Amino acid sequence: MAFEPPRRLVRALGETAPDGDAWLAALPEAAHRAVALRGLTVERVQVPGGRSSLVVLAHTADGTPAVLKLAPPRARPESERAALAHWGGRGAVRLLEERADEGVLLLERLHPDVSVRSLPEARALLEAAGTLRRLWVEPPAGHPFETVAGRTGRQAAAMRAGAGADPAVAPLVDAALAVREELLAAPPGERLLHGTFRQSKVLAGDRVPWLAVGPDPVVGEPAFDLARLVRDRVEDLIAQPSGASTVRRRIKRLAESLEVDRERLRGWTLFRAVESGVRAARVGRPQDAELLLEFAGWL
Repeated sequence: MAFEPPRRLVRALGETAPDGDAWLAALPEAAHRAVALRGLTVERVQVPGGRSSLVVLAHTADGTPAVLKLAPPRARPESERAALAHWGGRGAVRLLEERADEGVLLLERLHPDVSVRSLPEARALLEAAGTLRRLWVEPPAGHPFETVAGRTGRQAAAMRAGAGADPAVAPLVDAALAVREELLAAPPGERLLHGTFRQSKVLAGDRVPWLAVGPDPVVGEPAFDLARLVRDRVEDLIAQPSGASTVRRRIKRLAESLEVDRERLRGWTLFRAVESGVRAARVGRPQDAELLLEFAGWL
């Protein structure tokens, strides 16, 4: 079988490696090697798939449905492996092997075309929030995971550069950077977080109804993790005349249901929306940037 990377993956990796991508060029051969090593029978490459990995639907030698995932080093697949191992299938997809094959994960098969995003909005938020709660556990001793302070520090540096290139976004960037400093000054207890959680990251399963996939794990306060969920379906929010009030209600509802401080959730939502908007503008996605920065302005 030809392991042709989906266009979505090629486009997304091109944003982070505009001068060429050696990993992407070597991907078909790496996929053949990973399949042969495990004796897998391949069904198909999942399309459109993700923005940071190749996802292959397959069966193991004993007929078990599985997913083979290949990701470049910059997607931190070894960090994902460590988090999935620590969760042990509680709230998240299970690892099917302990093999430490760099950049390759063999996972239990969920239903890749059915996410909570397919549900009505109110129920989707409820199911997603319940899944997220199960992931917020104590990190393992001596854990290898990045911290919220470290990750947002890197992002803050890029945001400052982006603000210099576009003075129109400078006030929002200044507000986002200021709120980050306030939030990091007195953080609550740390937990292992999904890191990139949203409705499309929660897929239907067989052993339990919904399970999270695709973490970019980080250790920090739960409000940071929940902040990305606040802006889910941002395009629908922007299109609503009452979008700003809907967002305020969403923050209140999510904060109360998951016992997170409302102002801390609002602050991290602002930071993450501005960071994503500035990054979208930088890599040539102006429509996404406009939506995200308008959303951030409501906060």
